[in-house]
Amino acid sequence: MKNPRKKAAQSEVPEQDAMGSEDDFAPGGNAQTTQADGQPLADEAESTGASAGPAFGGPPEVSSDLASEREKYLRLAAEYDNYRKRSARERSDAGARAQADLVRQMVEALDDLARFAHVDPTSTDAETIVQGVDMVEKKIMKALGSAGLQVINPVGETFDPALHEAVATEPTSAQEDDHVVARVYQPGYVFNTQLLRPARVVVKQWNG
Repeated sequence: MKNPRKKAAQSEVPEQDAMGSEDDFAPGGNAQTTQADGQPLADEAESTGASAGPAFGGPPEVSSDLASEREKYLRLAAEYDNYRKRSARERSDAGARAQADLVRQMVEALDDLARFAHVDPTSTDAETIVQGVDMVEKKIMKALGSAGLQVINPVGETFDPALHEAVATEPTSAQEDDHVVARVYQPGYVFNTQLLRPARVVVKQWNG
């Protein structure tokens, strides 16, 4: 014969407890995230571990290659900066040496110029002064010529607008003298193929 008390106790158990609460089956509920002992499910732990990537965003060999390339770049940049500074210093030194050589060649001419600039006019005639100035001019032009200076004195030459500057014209009766330089007001100068000053000239013009 069945025990009526046991049957009554079973009938008093709430249906919700027997089947579990609604929260246990809700999305994100304990029934889906924990085991009976309260530990995370294995699938969630594995998925969490799989989402964590390397600390530097890539394999160690990639980080090593990037560090090596960066070191090469910094070394090349430093070498180029040193080369640039050394080249600038060498150009400056070369220019200073060239100027010193030019001044050295003109020292004697400067000595002669100073000597004639301080002569006693009461005891020196004009011819001596003229000869002395002519000597100084020749020494200066020789020194500048050896350094690369060329004088443009185009009397009797065809007018060249690249080297000459016409300040005036004068008529000519000969057609072959048209555009020929008649006189030079100021000579021109070229230094190592660089035009310093054009020759200022008077040009013949044939009107026919």
